[in-house]
Amino acid sequence: MNTMNVLVIGGGAREHAICLALSIDPSVSALHCAPGNAGIAAIADVHPVDVRDPAAVTELATQLAVDLVVIGPEIPLVAGVVDAVHAKGIPCFGPMQAAAQLEGSKAFAKEVMAAADVPTAASRVCNDARQVAAALDEFGPPYVVKDDGLAAGKGVVVTLERHVAIEHASHCARVVIEEYLDGPEVSLFAITDGTTVLPLLPAQDFKRVADADQGPNTGGMGAYAPLPWASPDLTAEVMRDVLQPTIDEMRRRGTPFAGLLYAGLALTSKGTRVVEFNARFGDPETQVVLALLKTPLASLLHAAATEALADHPPLEWLEGYAVTVVVAAAGYPESPRSGDVIGGLDNIPAPAYVLHAGTTTDSSGRIVSAGGRVLSVTATGNTLEVARDAAYAGVERITLDGGHHRSDIALLAVQGEIS
Repeated sequence: MNTMNVLVIGGGAREHAICLALSIDPSVSALHCAPGNAGIAAIADVHPVDVRDPAAVTELATQLAVDLVVIGPEIPLVAGVVDAVHAKGIPCFGPMQAAAQLEGSKAFAKEVMAAADVPTAASRVCNDARQVAAALDEFGPPYVVKDDGLAAGKGVVVTLERHVAIEHASHCARVVIEEYLDGPEVSLFAITDGTTVLPLLPAQDFKRVADADQGPNTGGMGAYAPLPWASPDLTAEVMRDVLQPTIDEMRRRGTPFAGLLYAGLALTSKGTRVVEFNARFGDPETQVVLALLKTPLASLLHAAATEALADHPPLEWLEGYAVTVVVAAAGYPESPRSGDVIGGLDNIPAPAYVLHAGTTTDSSGRIVSAGGRVLSVTATGNTLEVARDAAYAGVERITLDGGHHRSDIALLAVQGEIS
């Protein structure tokens, strides 16, 4: 296929990063995004759509006569949007509904990992308060309690306080309680067509809302890639022990996983362990990984959607590092405020740039906040320190009443304090 008409589903910073990579791909002749946001509208035609409605997404893809649909968020994957689009004969990047349960149910993911002999934390699936209490006693503090279903990156509580763990579990229909894993966490994405697996660069994100990993969990407050402190054998190890065995097991079950498999990992004192799987590009890691990807994105995603990855050339990467810092709305994550005017967007010094997430335009045409994580500022550099400084120089130009961000993204790595 010489040129492609591409539709991206979603409207966050992750989708903005995907659209940006596609917009500079010479093979992309037309680019659409639904529902998009104020930033995406500058590089793609945006369309309204209910991303949870397989029929609505399929109808839009058919009307636009697209050659490829790329699903960004997890909700349409678990809702079966990929199944519906595929049924119309349109290539779609993302796992089918049955395979998306790797993210949709943490209990299912644990079951798959056990069958594939993938190293992960010991865990218990709990359906009532008695089971929760027994599991907390078994593992002890720090307590790790995870909502079994989707929770927009905020379904996990890690706490030393037993009453906090019990309170979180009481609001979930079913929970997975795990042993605590020590050591730094790493995210490793892999593109797969259900058989062949191509790993991307390892990255690290920051889940807590405040500096020094304080405060509640969020969807992610920043990230950087690659990891100067990680073992050069890390990617090969994770491919061998985690990614390929999981993809092989999903195929063996008759529910092959094609799309983006995201492995959240803990590099513990006992070895690498899987913290969680996601079934799509993670946010904010996507911002830094795609900033460094030299290989054109459209053909890569199309090959994954059409079982042709085995014939795809090896991935190429730009030299250097990338850092992204999230700017969040007042009140995030508990009760984010919307409608605040965002300033400074046209005054970001290169090489930094803004990727929109929770933004929209008001009746006066001003760009205003419309979500918890409002935007992220991403920058690249020949060293991690240069990239970090550039990203924060961009953040300092942003004005948003009550907006807040972490000041320590990638700081320990720059200081050489991670091992």
